[in-house]
Amino acid sequence: MTAAQAPSTPEASTNVTGMSMFERYLTVWVAACIVVGIGLGHFVPGVAQTLGELEVAQVNLPVAGLIWLMIIPMLVKIDFAALSQVRQHWRGIGITLLVNWAVKPFSMAFLGWLFIGVLFRDWLPAEQIDSYLAGLILLAAAPCTAMVFVWSNLTKGEPHFTLSQVALNDVIMVFAFAPLVGLLLGLASITVPWDTLLLSVGLYIMVPVLLAQWIRRKLLARGGQASLDSALAVLQPLSIVALLATLVLLFAFQGEQIVRQPLVIALLAVPILIQVYFIAGLAYGLNRWSGEAHCVAAPSALIGASNFFELAVATAIVLFGLESGAALATVVGVLIEVPVMLSVVRIFNATKPWYERGLI
Repeated sequence: MTAAQAPSTPEASTNVTGMSMFERYLTVWVAACIVVGIGLGHFVPGVAQTLGELEVAQVNLPVAGLIWLMIIPMLVKIDFAALSQVRQHWRGIGITLLVNWAVKPFSMAFLGWLFIGVLFRDWLPAEQIDSYLAGLILLAAAPCTAMVFVWSNLTKGEPHFTLSQVALNDVIMVFAFAPLVGLLLGLASITVPWDTLLLSVGLYIMVPVLLAQWIRRKLLARGGQASLDSALAVLQPLSIVALLATLVLLFAFQGEQIVRQPLVIALLAVPILIQVYFIAGLAYGLNRWSGEAHCVAAPSALIGASNFFELAVATAIVLFGLESGAALATVVGVLIEVPVMLSVVRIFNATKPWYERGLI
């Protein structure tokens, strides 16, 4: 659901030794937030309504603050100087870029249309169909950042490749996210609020990227990698807490709808699950065909399959509102992200002998 000094070892560049308790049980925390949010919206509706009315230019201030707390700690991890290493893994980089920007958003748009717009249409509220489709598109249009370091570490992925690919994706996302989302929302016959979309890109990509890199440089200048690691140890839990608090607000506004129609969550999960396994398998197979090493192929496929769900949630809220189907669809992505990606990690680790036989 991410420059002044380069790390001295490959392991240091990810700062990941495993999954924290929050990361390992993220699905449990999300489920708890659903319960708390629904309870808040049902039993104390005045509180949720008051928070929802704290807006400036259609941007909810409490949610905006929480979203910044989500995104900035993840972006502080990224060393954009790592872009200089892209050429060392050009095949894996090329495959990931192909999958992320030329396949994944369009395949999700198709799967969303097929399942939400056609097959499941009769079981979903008609007035939310377009909004659900928009949420799925937003989810697919933003490649994952921070959590990729966890997935890469669990597959013994090449850390410099992971860092280079995430940094490159973040740079591309600054310029490509808004046009790509606008194009796909237009193809889905959904009205595109360009001013709000561009504002959200500025608020939730460009400004956080600049602020995060300024913080990173200050920390490295003050005490090197040790200072950065200490700050991240404090910031990362704040990021998870901010994500969970945002979910509480989302479900406080959408709780009644979920209670009335619990099937919606399961139906929205179907195209997301199919998308994850399709994209992961495609990228994994292309890397094997190209002759790329498994330590590059695994993170390449994992980056392709996972999503920057924090950005997706943020953009859905700004574009369509806290009570929208788009916001709910992106939250479903958060709900299933960890268990699904862990299953992909297990598949890649189990198939490593098969993969490497194809390179001989």
